[in-house]
Amino acid sequence: MGSRCSCQRTGRSSRSEPSVSLGKLVKPRSSHTFRMRSKYSRFMEEDIGPGDITSELVVLASAQAKGKIVCKNPCVLAGAKEASEVFKELGAKAVMRKKDGTRIRKGDVVLEIRGTARALLAGERLALNIIMRMSGIATLTDSLVRKCRKVNPKVKVAATRKTTPGFREFEKRAVVLGGGWPHRMGLYDAILIKNNHIKIAGGVKEALAKAKRKNRGQRVEIEVETPEQARVALENGADIIMLDNFKPAEAGRLAKELKKKRPGVLIELSGGITPENIGKYAQSADIISLGWLTHSVKSIDFSMKIEPE
Repeated sequence: MGSRCSCQRTGRSSRSEPSVSLGKLVKPRSSHTFRMRSKYSRFMEEDIGPGDITSELVVLASAQAKGKIVCKNPCVLAGAKEASEVFKELGAKAVMRKKDGTRIRKGDVVLEIRGTARALLAGERLALNIIMRMSGIATLTDSLVRKCRKVNPKVKVAATRKTTPGFREFEKRAVVLGGGWPHRMGLYDAILIKNNHIKIAGGVKEALAKAKRKNRGQRVEIEVETPEQARVALENGADIIMLDNFKPAEAGRLAKELKKKRPGVLIELSGGITPENIGKYAQSADIISLGWLTHSVKSIDFSMKIEPE
């Protein structure tokens, strides 16, 4: 790895068997980008640190093992690819038995792994954490997309930036695997004028004028909190108007008004939207964004079974 951890044991007596340190377990692979390899390295360093002291005491360095990750609840699978990369980084071989983005059943084997027993034990928890959380996000997203598209087949269900620090790319990918839209990845790839921007800029009109004058052809989205702000945004050329914290009926009336004046404008609804009420917003929106997809999701249960070879 470009930034591999070379952690060594400290404060423990030396033994003839090698330490299970991250630096010794991780095997560089040229097919990985430095960025993604660095992410896995940081995740593993958090868990393995200078070494898995239990495995060092209990498991021979030469011991070989095989393992499988099993689904314990029906879900939309996500994270199997990432989980396999964890084991590959530790020098083990991983084979996906189910494809990310597919619906799976209780008892399905999604990943099979072979390698040193220490490598499988070192990667077990991280791999499960990834696949459990990503599958939870994908499953929830799939459920909400299906609910909304019964009402409006064209609506996009989108994530927000309310993600776990350091894990956004994984969570956004899970949303996509569930049929949703990732929205912007960060502050760098889309123009979205929020209420604090509006206050600092001096108003909706002023903020839009500055954004349109200086940007290079990107669509400009603006968040509004009142019908009057929405009308000003429309008059001043906003490409996407996000109606924030509107009740379903009010959002519906306002969206219809704005679309009548300028059919090409996109309407995004956000704020206060939950799995319970999202269906009430679907008819009025081009996009529905909700932080619930990533900040309130329940992980799907998976387990890993390991046997000696």
